[in-house]
Parts: sequence; C-alpha cells; structure tokens
Amino acid sequence: MALSATPIYMDYAATTPVDPRVAQEMARYLGLDGTFANPASRSHMLGWLAEQAVEGARRQVADLIHADPREIVWTSGATEADNLALIGFMRANRARGRHLITSSIEHKAILDTAASLEQEGFDVTLLAPDSNGRITPEQLRDALRPDTILVSLMAVNNEIGSRNDIDALGNIAHQHGAAFHVDAAQAAGKIPLDVGTQPIDMLSLSAHKVYGPKGIGALYVRRDTQITPLIHGGGHERGMRSGTLPTHQIVGMGTAFTLASAEQEQDNQRIARLRARLVARLEQLPGAHFTIEEGKGVANILSVGFDDVDGQTLLMEMRSLATATGSACNSADVAPSYVLGALGVPTRRALATLRLSLGRFSTEQDVDGAADVITATLARLRSTQAPA
Repeated sequence: MALSATPIYMDYAATTPVDPRVAQEMARYLGLDGTFANPASRSHMLGWLAEQAVEGARRQVADLIHADPREIVWTSGATEADNLALIGFMRANRARGRHLITSSIEHKAILDTAASLEQEGFDVTLLAPDSNGRITPEQLRDALRPDTILVSLMAVNNEIGSRNDIDALGNIAHQHGAAFHVDAAQAAGKIPLDVGTQPIDMLSLSAHKVYGPKGIGALYVRRDTQITPLIHGGGHERGMRSGTLPTHQIVGMGTAFTLASAEQEQDNQRIARLRARLVARLEQLPGAHFTIEEGKGVANILSVGFDDVDGQTLLMEMRSLATATGSACNSADVAPSYVLGALGVPTRRALATLRLSLGRFSTEQDVDGAADVITATLARLRSTQAPA
C-alpha cells in the first residue's frame, strides 16, 4: 500500500483544525485595517470596539454552557484554567479545609497541579476508576472527609473517552459542602453542559478542542466562588487573571463555541456513524480489545489495544495515519499510559493501544483508510515478530 502524502488525521482529541469560518472571523482582529487595539484601552474608539468583541465572545462561550457571561474568565487554555481552579480555590479557602479529591486518570494538568498543592501542605486523595474509566458516586462519598473543600473530576477522559456522571458526583460534593470543579476540555461541543442546572462551581474549557485556535481557553467560576489569582498585574478579568487579552484568539473561541452550539447534534450523529463503521472493521481483527464498553463514553474517542505486537513499532510503522498511543501530552514517553495502567490493562497491550479520535472533518474514506492501515500493519508486524 502506497503511503498517502498527507496522513489520515485521527487525532482530534489532541487538537482540532481551526474551522475555516473561525479563521475568517479571527482575521478581522489582526491587521491595521481590523479591530486590533488593546481591549483594555478605553480612551479611544478602537479600544472600545476591541472590548466589545471580547465581551461578545464571552457571551458566546457562556451560551454554550448556559452561564452568565460575567462568570467566564479568559485563560491561555484548559491547563491554566485547571491550575487556576485548583490552586486558586484551595489557597483562597484553606481556612475551611485542606483536602482535595480527584482521580488517578485525570489529565496531567490536574494531577501535576494536585501534586504541587501537596508540596504546599494540602492533602490530596486520588480515586481509582472502574473498568470503564469512571468514578462512581459511592467512591466519592466514601472518600469525603470533614476537611474536604474541593472535588475535581473530568467530564470526559481525554485518552479513553469515558464519561463521568457529573450530576451525581457534583450533588454528592455539594451535599457535603465541597465545591465541584470539572475539566470539560474534551466535553464542550460533544455533550450537553448546563452550569445553570448542573452542580458545577468551576469548569475548564479549551478552544482548540472545539475547532478554535490554540492558546486560548476559559474558566467558568460560579458567582461567589472565591479564587486567589495566580497571575498579577492590571487586575483584568475581575482580578482573577491579569494580562492583555488576545482579541483575535478570544473571538476565535467565541465563534467556535457558537458553531459548536449550533452543530453539536449533527456533528455527534455523523461521528457516531463513522465510529460504528470503524468499530465494525476493528472488531474483526484478531487480538483486538476495546478499552471501555460501547456506550460508556463519547462517540469521537475510541481506544483499542492489540495483542502480540510491539506498540512503538506499531505506531512508527503507521506513518500514513496520524493517531496516538495515549494522551498527546505523553506521546514522547515510552512507559505505558498511566490511564490504561489504572484500568488494569496489561502492560504489553497498553503499549499497543491506539487512541483513534474523530471530528467534524472526518470522512468515511478516512475511517476506511485508517482501518486498512491498521489491518495491514498488524498483519505485517505479526508475521515478523515472535510473540512475547
């Protein structure tokens, strides 16, 4: 099989291409003939226009999650939003308690931040997921302590696509008197989010997972939630996050979130059909194991492992397919995925597990081509590799 000049893109969970409609809107806020001024410059019309654009985008982001625009704080991405939520909240509320609960399969933006908090004297409990990568309400209830002040659990796992029952988990946290933070980087635009009715106090968002630009994100902070800022200088964003706002990126995120709100249902339906087509092909392969059960996760992320093949060789031999053996943030690490390890996946299979993620621009040809590449590569490697 000849290699395609452009690899088949099956890594939408790592990042999405910017939607052309988003890029077109962003371009209006870059050059001399556009709205390029500093949105904090309130002494002239150009600054006012930039501020107007920023506030319009703030409303667009808020609308997707049914928040008040005044509860949206701009950040550089979901990683910063996670840091601000955990560190900012724990520091601001340490007089009430020092215990944080999260899970062992959160994104590194949560796990590394939690580890940093431990160095400051805070206590952290990591909950272990069930076989489908979910945290049960019973687990959370059992882990709560009198000094628990914050629970942070992701809506959708970035590596295996598992979904937590955010409503049930948030209600348990609130009944205890703890705040509830949700990393929704992989959830926005894929599943319904309504902070007006859901028990969520803080929620992290990223533009580049929703066909917007990289380098911009947001943290939803429910009114009256106390947070200590991490970045000082100018008092921007109600004092929670200082720094000159990147108007073009913010406009891009707002436009992307508006498109997600309008097209989420049709995107999900089409991606679900593509996933079913892909699963039908892969489940026929000898030694294929899907990491979680069908129906336990989102449609756009599929995690599948293979027996009797070396994982690193598998990935290197599939140059015509852009995918990952785990979270993109860990792709340079040859150790088994900590997420798969937490689920009890055997090490050799974990190293040969692919994360195939679909998106708005995926096609049937992409799915069929990916299945062909995987099938041919497995057959070739198994014919030359002796089983371990």
